[in-house]
Order: sequence, then C-alpha cells, then structure tokens
Amino acid sequence: MCFVLYAGTEKALKLRSWQETKPDLSVESLTERDQPIKVHFSKPEVQHIGSTAGCGCDFPHVTLQDGEWLTFEDDEVDTEQEEKKKYNRKALVCLLQESGERTVELYGVWDGDFDKFPKTTEDIPLQRILDPDFLFKEQGLYRVKIDNQPEKI
Repeated sequence: MCFVLYAGTEKALKLRSWQETKPDLSVESLTERDQPIKVHFSKPEVQHIGSTAGCGCDFPHVTLQDGEWLTFEDDEVDTEQEEKKKYNRKALVCLLQESGERTVELYGVWDGDFDKFPKTTEDIPLQRILDPDFLFKEQGLYRVKIDNQPEKI
C-alpha cells in the first residue's frame, strides 16, 4: 500500500504527468475513486501530488498505528533514499511557491483511506517542509503558509 498526498488550493495547479523514464513530481486531477478525499479540504480545488515514486512514498512520512505516529529507525542510513526524500521536499516546496497561493492545504493518507478524517491539523510555514526532521503524518492535514518571496532552494 502507498502513501498518497493531496493538495487543496483556490486555483488548480498546473497538471504534470508522472513519467517512469524521468521520475519527478506529478500533479493529477482526482479520479472517481479518490473523490471522497475532497471532504477534508476547505479549498475548492483538490489534486493528487505524486512524488518521484509516482505515488507519495518518496515524500518523507510517518505511519499512524494504535493512535501514535511510528518512525522506523534503521542503523544503516540509506543514502539513496535520503537523497530522494530531500529532492521531493525541495520539489514540493518549489511547486507550492509557484502556485501563487498564500496557503495550501496538504493531506496525506494511505491509498484507499480517502474517507478517514484527519488525526491532526497543523499550521506550518512552507520552509518547514525542507527540514530534515519533517515527516508528513499519516492522516495529518497541513495548512501551509507560503511566503511568496522565492528563496533559492
């Protein structure tokens, strides 16, 4: 099962298809299957944001189990995976900066859990996503405040 991330905005983000030969972020319209996710957003436009994995699995995230978010520590650092997470963080921040929005809502769940309500709601500045310790919480709804003064990332 995959982690999936959705963005709520005032105006639709520019669509981007995921390409297996050149993996990057994608922005896709909702399908009939994931339409129920819209109930969690106050913004009129809701779209799926895919990571370099196509789904959201390359976005850093943490799993909800028995009411707690669990992280899995590994003694060995997977440099390739860490680089993917870093790249996806930066690409997501750039995408949100380019949106022209002042606030974007992000909600991440396991694929198929579209009707599950948020377990937490957090207001965060856009730059928080770049922090190495930032993890999207499963069933976490984020209201991301965007400073539209582009910074070099």
